Amino acid sequence: MTDLKYISTRGQAPALGFEDVLLTGLARDGGLYVPETWPQFSADDIRGMKDMTYPELARRVMTPFIGSAIPQADLKALIDGAYATFDAPEVLPLKKLGGNEYLLELFHGPTLAFKDVAMQVLGRLFDYVLKKRGSRITIVGATSGDTGSAAIEACRDKDAIDIFMLHPKGRVSPVQEAQMTTVLSDNVHNIAIEGTFDDCQDRVKDLFNDQAFRDAHNLSAVNSINWARVMAQIVYYFWAAVKLGAPDKKVAFSVPTGNFGNVFAGYGALQMGLPVEKLIVGANANDILARFFASGAMEKTGVVPTLSPSMDIQVSSNFERLLFDLVGRDGAACAQVLTGFRDTGKFQVTEDQLARARDVFAAARFDDTETKGIIKLVFDECGELIDPHTAVGVGAARDYHTQSHTGDTPTIILATAHPAKFPDAVEAATGRRPALPARLADLLDRPNRCQTLANDLDQLKQAIEKQLS
Repeated sequence: MTDLKYISTRGQAPALGFEDVLLTGLARDGGLYVPETWPQFSADDIRGMKDMTYPELARRVMTPFIGSAIPQADLKALIDGAYATFDAPEVLPLKKLGGNEYLLELFHGPTLAFKDVAMQVLGRLFDYVLKKRGSRITIVGATSGDTGSAAIEACRDKDAIDIFMLHPKGRVSPVQEAQMTTVLSDNVHNIAIEGTFDDCQDRVKDLFNDQAFRDAHNLSAVNSINWARVMAQIVYYFWAAVKLGAPDKKVAFSVPTGNFGNVFAGYGALQMGLPVEKLIVGANANDILARFFASGAMEKTGVVPTLSPSMDIQVSSNFERLLFDLVGRDGAACAQVLTGFRDTGKFQVTEDQLARARDVFAAARFDDTETKGIIKLVFDECGELIDPHTAVGVGAARDYHTQSHTGDTPTIILATAHPAKFPDAVEAATGRRPALPARLADLLDRPNRCQTLANDLDQLKQAIEKQLS
């Protein structure tokens, strides 16, 4: 079997193998890497996943993407180690909410958010490949809350990695902030940017697009622009679907998302042969994705702070991977659309392209009042406390079934964060304050370290170079 190659969505960067894609993150032409072809699983292959443990299934799904880069025994040790950090025996429990609704709990890892599922693997992959090559990297990332703490947790104390994580000052929850800033490891550097998440993400992209800076410091990415993140997230779509009867039964997934990476992993699973009826996108008041699936127009408006801050985004960077397919995998066409979007803040796809997107995706948006209402409703129905992001997923699932009259399809809602990460919102909705797990009970009292910077590229470069020297 020849190893899979990865190509850039903008068509001007070299095709790379798995190791190079892992370490590169963003392609040199500003694009995102995607597999040249999607690995395929037959119905019998998928049936064969039924009795696997989560680590076994992860190895089965990831192996075609990794190829010969990592021997199977090493990959097994790496994956087993990643999921040993989760405090649920089955790693990702699937819980029935009622009727045909299920919650896939993705928050049992070290930082209580779905990002741990991929990040615990990613940190180990980086460490493995860097040690093999005898090199080191500087990871630079932007976070709207959860990516940062998961990345820091995965990379802390790793000899070959320095990690700089940018978050929008005052726009992440106190728990999210503390999970990042209380890690005092020498290789961990937290930076609060005076601006929005989109500002943080733009500055990270600026650093990657400065080829001299990028090469001097061997920059790499852990945001969902890194293909390995998406790869690791594809696994849980297979895991949940097989538990509910796939491939002999179709399922739908409802995914609260701002950056589009989590739901794009579901699209990847579909391309690989998993029978998915619909991928339902849940958006908050920052509803650029919901508006796109309604109209075919992607148009930026200002970011408004909400109860679900991880989705307070107006530039969904992973959408580029879907756009690449919608324009027929034409890198030049994809680049042209995105250059226009950067210049004007909007673009429009054709009716045919929108129809193809809608074959796979549906979307709905919920403001804070509606989100609190859903948290209360779920608690009243079954005594389950859910966080505001998960609540958006529940709302979107119910909206889809109301609109399409398909209540008999099992729908898996991705529960993306532990309710205790957003205790104020959950308490305001239900009167119950969710407690942090015992291992994090003193989190808000721990000493912390963070640097605040203006939204300025030169200041950011100077701060990174000062730390690295």
